[in-house]
Amino acid sequence: MPKGKVKWFDAKKGYGFLVGDDGTDVFIHYSDISTEQSYKTLDKGVSVEYDLIEDQKGKKAANVRAI
Repeated sequence: MPKGKVKWFDAKKGYGFLVGDDGTDVFIHYSDISTEQSYKTLDKGVSVEYDLIEDQKGKKAANVRAI
């Protein structure tokens, strides 16, 4: 399971990017954040683990969990 850190996340827009441990940028959508909190957001610099999905638009994180 890949790991990385949140590069930025805009809570108002509901998306952002993380930087994987391999240095690549990965898109994050709020619907892919796994948390028990009702408001899904991530702070800059938070360490996360995630499932990596690659499609025609690029790399996307799914099942994102803060660690």
